[in-house]
Amino acid sequence: MIRWSEHGQDRSALWRSAAGVPAPRRVQCVDDTLAADTAYRLACEGTALLWRGDFQNARHLLQALARRADRKPRKAPAKSPQATTPAEAFHLHRQAQGQRARVLAMVLIPLDGGYAIPLRRAPDWRAACTEAWGPAPGEPLVASLRELLGIVGAHEWRKKGVEVPALGARIHPHYGVFSPVRGEYVDLVAQAPLPQGCGVAFDIGVGTGVLSAVLARRGVPRVVATDQDPAALACAQDNLHRLGLQGSVELLQVNLFPPGQAPLIVCNPPWLPARASAPIERAVYDEGSAMLRGFLAGLGGHLAPGGEGWLILSDLAEHLGLRSRDELLGWIASAGLRVIARHDTRPRHVKSQDAGDPLHAARAAEITSLWRLASQKP
Repeated sequence: MIRWSEHGQDRSALWRSAAGVPAPRRVQCVDDTLAADTAYRLACEGTALLWRGDFQNARHLLQALARRADRKPRKAPAKSPQATTPAEAFHLHRQAQGQRARVLAMVLIPLDGGYAIPLRRAPDWRAACTEAWGPAPGEPLVASLRELLGIVGAHEWRKKGVEVPALGARIHPHYGVFSPVRGEYVDLVAQAPLPQGCGVAFDIGVGTGVLSAVLARRGVPRVVATDQDPAALACAQDNLHRLGLQGSVELLQVNLFPPGQAPLIVCNPPWLPARASAPIERAVYDEGSAMLRGFLAGLGGHLAPGGEGWLILSDLAEHLGLRSRDELLGWIASAGLRVIARHDTRPRHVKSQDAGDPLHAARAAEITSLWRLASQKP
């Protein structure tokens, strides 16, 4: 629950945050008369702003707060930390991102029990909220405007889909499931030579189902795909049904490997060994490289004789000083595996060419690889 005082009365409502952010402790009711500078000061101090004015003005206020958060100080504070290594630059960048997100999350919007927004000029976002949060609770609730905008953006992506050239079709990501916008890793899976007699393949961490779909379209008769996240499994099921591939792919809610062995096992784990601050980040951040190491450790026991494991991994972590190539090769060797080939590609996303990005040097040097692994024993 979130609680506040309004017109001398104590009020409360359900608090909703898909990211798991706790309800703010200090809440102040505000409207169109609030100046942006005052709002920014209050938000930085940890006071949430429950909006009671025109909805479109709340959006304008959020944009004004973002401009202030992104404004570079004219003079750096005397004790401002300076990065001396790529790893320190990465951690300072994440700290700055986290602080920015906390400030922008302080603009709150009320919703009624059916997900309607009881404000002037408010849009109808009920369908998007239902997709992200499930059925309406039947009683008032409060949520961050920033999260609501993310929910609506995900709703539009889900309707429109993401074009995947390797499929010649679109993948429709659900809210909270990482979108396959970086198509270079999908192309690697579409182009690598399949092992001989590949009658079944395992897809570890199915996500939207894009790699399972690619394998099925390439002629693999049966794909067994796993994920721990029910939202990912529902998303994959939806996409496979849209593509007419539901009969070729079996979905299982398990950690890493399904029972049995396969001549091909594919895994695209999160690429950066850092702690995720929200559920959606778990597709990018893998604290301690837990999924990567778990995949490598268990791969040999699930490979059929003569089979291959395909590990799709960026070397961005290496350029950031978060994980070394020697560590990766050591984990491969200690798991009783050997590298039989590696297929590389350069990223095509916008940030790799953005010289203003704090991590530009690492992003510009990044290579995404498909590592073809096999058992050390023939």
